[in-house]
Amino acid sequence: MEQSLNEILSAKNELVRKGQIVEATEKYFASNVKTLDFDGTVTNSKEEMLVKMKGFANSIAKVNDIIMHNAALIGDISFAEFTFDFDMKDGSKVFWHEILRTVWQNGQVIEEQYFKA
Repeated sequence: MEQSLNEILSAKNELVRKGQIVEATEKYFASNVKTLDFDGTVTNSKEEMLVKMKGFANSIAKVNDIIMHNAALIGDISFAEFTFDFDMKDGSKVFWHEILRTVWQNGQVIEEQYFKA
């Protein structure tokens, strides 16, 4: 039985909530995905995004908390609101309140943009 987009979105958000950001990228991103970060960074393929996510994940010393506050799906666009709290290996802290805007096509992410509060 084919999963609905709402079920796919829920499964992706659950991976993110568990800190499995590399796995979420591998499983749900289309090969030609484009991502736009709040700092201006753009990736233009799943391969580029995987390199970015693996590098970020490997720089985390400790995941203090990942909270998913809200999620919504309107047609082929979803929104998810998270708070990320990490201690990094370089001694810095990451504390982001972030909105993910995701464009879906055939059950895969074709564009994702990140907004930080």
